[in-house]
Amino acid sequence: MQPDTHALLVIDVQNDFCPGGALAVSDGDAVIAPINAMMEDFAVTVLTQDWHPADHTSFAANHPGAEPFSLTEMPYGPQVLWPTHCVQGSRGAAFHEGLRTDPADLIIRKGFRPAIDSYSAFFENDKTTPTGLDGYLRARGVTAVTLAGLATDYCVAFSALDAAKLGFDVSVRLDACRAIDLDGSLASALEQMRAAGVRLIG
Repeated sequence: MQPDTHALLVIDVQNDFCPGGALAVSDGDAVIAPINAMMEDFAVTVLTQDWHPADHTSFAANHPGAEPFSLTEMPYGPQVLWPTHCVQGSRGAAFHEGLRTDPADLIIRKGFRPAIDSYSAFFENDKTTPTGLDGYLRARGVTAVTLAGLATDYCVAFSALDAAKLGFDVSVRLDACRAIDLDGSLASALEQMRAAGVRLIG
């Protein structure tokens, strides 16, 4: 059992990121069994949930003529235009039915502001608008976090890097993550996490 100061952050294990989903991560549902087992070891468990309005500016469908996975410029910097996914209230936005949700102390929904995407569990993509997770963890006395979920190179990595910047002791369980790997994004994310002092396990 981990000490009470160590939290498990489960990132975006939702139907749209699993096989058959709108933005499926290859082998994405393989993270569920190890994550469910990990929950037994943590006194604090937080789940994150991508939660977009249908008119979200990160959706390629909302940019006439734009292709999914192309890049555009937003006021906060470059933004990948994604297939429409995790629309609020949809089956795709729901947690995968195999994921244990009862052990969660908190569910953080992110990406609900139409004009800004949110990969990280801690900040939206402008890197300044907080989700409230930092304050919650500090109020619980948490000083260390372990991350697992989807996808390694986007929401998991962004969350891990922000956690490290905020001063948490950070680990990522790679055996309980899967990646999109868009144009070398996985190798880049792993290198950035190592450079930030994030422990990569498994």
